[in-house]
Amino acid sequence: MSNFRQEQIVAESLSKIYGNGTTRVVALNDLNLYVGEKEFVAIVGPSGCGKSTFLHLVAGFETQTEGSILLNGNPIPGPGPDRGYVFQHSTLFPWRTVKKNILFGLEMQGCDRNLAEKISQKYIKMVGLEGFEDAYPHTLSGGMKQRAEIARVLAYDPQVLLLDEPFGALDAQTRKVMQMELERIWEQDKKTVILVTHSVIEAVYLADHVYVMTARPGTIKEDIRIDLPRPRNYMDPGFLEYRRRILEQLEEEVTKSMMIARG
Repeated sequence: MSNFRQEQIVAESLSKIYGNGTTRVVALNDLNLYVGEKEFVAIVGPSGCGKSTFLHLVAGFETQTEGSILLNGNPIPGPGPDRGYVFQHSTLFPWRTVKKNILFGLEMQGCDRNLAEKISQKYIKMVGLEGFEDAYPHTLSGGMKQRAEIARVLAYDPQVLLLDEPFGALDAQTRKVMQMELERIWEQDKKTVILVTHSVIEAVYLADHVYVMTARPGTIKEDIRIDLPRPRNYMDPGFLEYRRRILEQLEEEVTKSMMIARG
């Protein structure tokens, strides 16, 4: 069991199997994972290990085959406004401006128009998009689009923020800037966050806990508590030691994953 006193997300003996017979694929097998309230958790692992599958189960996009996954002590019945999801690639509506994209979730909730305007402006400011309220997505850089995505999700105030490789399509420098921005936003507007990433540096920089997953069928290989003060320094000896430790854990699993891919 977890050491956390206030576990918001509890996954126990969790398994997910796709297909049946000869096409049967075990994506997750006997996975146990715990996330505390307002905690920032990162999940790393080789490609195809089930990281995104787990995130989809928390989001309610899919249902588990075996085991349980609870949010605030209750089974997850499906998608809901208590969870916000940010994808790797932009899902902004191209026909709506930045402001109107951010207003969308509030409109769906029937929020008072004046209040919705104030909320949208708060998050536009928080993510650093002041002056771009009336810009359309096609005029924005990749980093600006992801800022707008994060603002749109935060605006309707979910309890849990699910981030599926949100900066994976960005260039290295923009990604580093967005990592720092995400930490700043999280410090201001504390949410429970689960980040799926292939970047060990990103995981160590942002997370309180890093879960390392095995090659498929995915389960938890190690739970590493990142005991470093914030803001973190990429070149700090402690940071580099956590990075080394996680990479060491991943190396064997990446090798296994490549062998699975080769058949």
